[in-house]
Amino acid sequence: MTHSTSTNQWQADTYDHKLDFVSRLGDGILSLLQPQAGERILDLGCGTGDLTAEIAAAGAVAVGIDLSAEMIERGRSKYPHLDLSVQNAYTYRTQEPFDAVFSNAALHWMRDAGTVAETVALALRPGGRFVAEFGGHGNVAALVGATEAALAAHGYDPAGRNPWYFPTVGEYASLLEARGFRVMWAQELDRPTPLKGESGVRDWLDVLADDFFHDVSAPDKASIYQMVEDHLRPAIYVDGQWVADYRRLRICAVKVAE
Repeated sequence: MTHSTSTNQWQADTYDHKLDFVSRLGDGILSLLQPQAGERILDLGCGTGDLTAEIAAAGAVAVGIDLSAEMIERGRSKYPHLDLSVQNAYTYRTQEPFDAVFSNAALHWMRDAGTVAETVALALRPGGRFVAEFGGHGNVAALVGATEAALAAHGYDPAGRNPWYFPTVGEYASLLEARGFRVMWAQELDRPTPLKGESGVRDWLDVLADDFFHDVSAPDKASIYQMVEDHLRPAIYVDGQWVADYRRLRICAVKVAE
């Protein structure tokens, strides 16, 4: 997923095989997009291209962008027919406007949300729609809290490590309205999300939370991971399954005619 300030290095193979729920759960928001044959649609933060491919399969002209070269490389290997490229969502511009901009599980990586909204507005034709799902306020609060507590217990200041932007519905709707959008529909929903296998929390920390550990030694990291698991087990380990405390924000907005 596109993330313009994070230092996280994406492990595309692990992402595809152990965290494939990210694309799979995107089908819900894709149904709200309702891509039509012949439409030009931008998939912003397309990752390895799974949902871009579904948009294209509906007959739309799909364009996928992501900041991660690893993700784009893997996407191109899976879907050589797709238009996928490495782009920064803060600075991306197009000469040919899109009928829709779609984004799944990516916008929370882009902390300068106002700049991203400007990019979306500039990419859309008047009357074009913006359909997105990403982390909402309180998303993965248990996972983040346990990680920050374990870091502090090992002498690492947790301040400034969290790479994410998790707004409320009101915050994000206001941000869009200030940039020329009419918000048609917005929803915040809890989505407890099973993680794969006994290593689910560790895989999540490895692939999605690398920013928290950029200066942490290998022995400390192993100890912190163990402490995080021990702390979370009573809360999010259910019937032999790790279940992450996901909360999502879904939004559908239209660019007001100029």
